[in-house]
Amino acid sequence: MPESPQPQPLQPLQPLQPLQPSRPPQPPAPVPPPAHATLARSFDAVAAQYAAARPGYPPALFDAIEELTGQPLAGARVLDVGAGTGIATGLLADRGARVTAVEPGAAMAAELRAAHPGTPLVRALGDALPFSDDAGFDLVGYAQAWHWTDPARSVPEAMRVLRPGGALALWWNIPDPDVGWAAAQEARIARRLPEYHAHGVAPEAPDLIRGLGLGLRPVLRVLHWTRRVPLDTHLAMLGSRSYFAAIGPEAAPVLADERVALLEVFPDGVVEEAYALDVTVTRRPPVPS
Repeated sequence: MPESPQPQPLQPLQPLQPLQPSRPPQPPAPVPPPAHATLARSFDAVAAQYAAARPGYPPALFDAIEELTGQPLAGARVLDVGAGTGIATGLLADRGARVTAVEPGAAMAAELRAAHPGTPLVRALGDALPFSDDAGFDLVGYAQAWHWTDPARSVPEAMRVLRPGGALALWWNIPDPDVGWAAAQEARIARRLPEYHAHGVAPEAPDLIRGLGLGLRPVLRVLHWTRRVPLDTHLAMLGSRSYFAAIGPEAAPVLADERVALLEVFPDGVVEEAYALDVTVTRRPPVPS
């Protein structure tokens, strides 16, 4: 028969320790916003300057959008996301589109309201569009704005609010790299301002969309156009870019040096700005019949 276990002696009770006051929870250390978010918010500080100095878009852009989407803009329901001060909004409406503008910035939205008081305006981001799945837009457009979004969120959002067969169009005016003075200016500014244009994605937009694995087939087209503006307007256009707006007064010496350099190229004080206009279009697949 196995031996019964021997009883163990009782251990004396330990005196209770007084409760220590608990430390209040510490708030987490603030996390700085990503650089692109800071730059995106900079436009509100230069909203009026942006509206006055930024270039528009040539008719050839809207011809190309109609060709690549396979639908006319006249009568189309268009969502202009990141609409800013409404530069593209007004041009789309001039083509007969029924435009709804989406713009998160308060000052930029105020400029848009003043320029286009009859246009519906929604304060929101392209990464979270406040429209139902059956919104049925014919076109979702981003003019100079898609690079401020997260493609993994903004592209599915666009597809969600488009009708089957509708299209997403992204376009950017970029200083034409094939024009000598424009390329030289970009190089000068990049040397003076590190990370200048670090967030440009225009030429990579098709690959970014294809890389999402959504089965989309984007098409890129590059147009070329020019506009002639007074030197002061050109410098104001430069100053309205996000990087200049974000650094504030530190940009003044760079712009002053650009004035001197440009007067050597354009001694009459009229600058012929040269743009490569990158436009990427991808369609939402139609419903199989």
